[in-house]
Amino acid sequence: MSVFRDGFLWGGATAANQCEGGYLEGGKGLSVPDLLLGGDVNTPRTFCPTIEPGVFYPSHEAVDMYHRYKEDIALFGEMGFKCYRLSINWGRIFPNGDDEEPNEEGLAFYDSVFDECHKYGIEPLVTLCHYEIPWAIVTKYKGFSDRRVIDLFVKYATTCFKRYKDKVKYWLTFNEINIPIMDEKMGDFYGIGVVQDEDLKRTSPCTLPEITDVPQMRMEAIHNEFVASARAVIEGHKINPDFMIGNMICHITWYPLTPHPKDMLEVQKRDSICNDICGDVQVRGAYPYFARTYYQSLGLDTSFMDNEEDLEIIRKGTVDFYTFSYYMSNCVTIQEGVDMVKGNMMGGAKNPYLKASDWGWQIDPDGLRYTLNKLASRYPGTPLMVVENGFGAFDKVEEDGSIHDDYRISYFREHIKAMREAVKDGVPLIGYTTWGPIDLVSAGTGQYAKRYGFIYVDRHDDGTGDFSRSRKDSFYWYQKVCRSNGEVIE
Repeated sequence: MSVFRDGFLWGGATAANQCEGGYLEGGKGLSVPDLLLGGDVNTPRTFCPTIEPGVFYPSHEAVDMYHRYKEDIALFGEMGFKCYRLSINWGRIFPNGDDEEPNEEGLAFYDSVFDECHKYGIEPLVTLCHYEIPWAIVTKYKGFSDRRVIDLFVKYATTCFKRYKDKVKYWLTFNEINIPIMDEKMGDFYGIGVVQDEDLKRTSPCTLPEITDVPQMRMEAIHNEFVASARAVIEGHKINPDFMIGNMICHITWYPLTPHPKDMLEVQKRDSICNDICGDVQVRGAYPYFARTYYQSLGLDTSFMDNEEDLEIIRKGTVDFYTFSYYMSNCVTIQEGVDMVKGNMMGGAKNPYLKASDWGWQIDPDGLRYTLNKLASRYPGTPLMVVENGFGAFDKVEEDGSIHDDYRISYFREHIKAMREAVKDGVPLIGYTTWGPIDLVSAGTGQYAKRYGFIYVDRHDDGTGDFSRSRKDSFYWYQKVCRSNGEVIE
């Protein structure tokens, strides 16, 4: 008998900007990722505020799910998915972000997507903003640094809630809302849409680290996202009291590299800042005690944290469940000259006990159990869900078309074992969606070659390929996992 509860939400997760394509079709407006060019493991992605003719933009076609979603969802159904996490592209619904009326063609597209999910008994889990901030909101308002964007997001969210109130039960407000706190470069651009005038005037591409960062604007923008999320939760529950509306945290799990007490203190600090500020605001409904001290240590004016109306909204608009991404763990040390590794948005010191992927991400299944127990302890009674966990790798297509990705199966098997142990520990885990069930464009590098899926997509970094789909060995393995409620994983 499976240790996972009946109705456990097994499935996979994608983002519109990384899989849909159809970048200006159906009345869609430009979104932030549409301005990003590709890179690789050694070359950072670049940004230019205008679309350059004849240049390859990975998100513009992505893996063409906009035209192939019926085929893809049928494959998810074949695997036995109980849940499919996807995002609505804000720019498909409000092309400029502040349009008076929504774009009906965009709304109808997602109607069809959700209908297709239900045909196979798949529950949609919908992220409202997975980095797809309309570009016009960036150029006109400087993203969430402008409080008017709170209203624009709430209008967008309530439009979706009303339209899909009978088709979608599970919602997430902002993907990895904590990234702007821990990574000022990716966070400014992706998470909150804050770009300064000098960067909007660029005439040639720049790397994301070259984008100007204004910490005061960044932290105020995150606060505005907290308010926007809380208001969306409040309005969503009015529209349908049965909605389950959650947050989404990019959880970076930290270990001390050595037993040195200062390493331990540094771990505590990193964990608190990177993971707990946003989690506490959205689950507990208040800033944790250390947030103000941290902001002031950056030289910030923290008066934005004293708006009583905002704080009351945050108190009332707490989420129904906590979701997070988990890919690897990192080490922290005060020592200098240690070996460093890369990671999801943020790297750290190399852990001598762990192996790493082709992109330098350390593989640590036990860290998932540790993280689940930590979160269950910090937020008692709050249902938890792992909504991103995956393994990017180079895949080889054999002459007969088969793809033997034992490395991917091994990664998932060990992480599911860790979840089993966490459930036995008493963790209230309700679901698990892998990243991503189908090959898609990597957010970090813009590559196709960094493949995550159980489903192979014939698309390559040079723009070649016919987008055809095929099943990897991991497809049939995960099919057994989903159909057995996690009991069969060998």
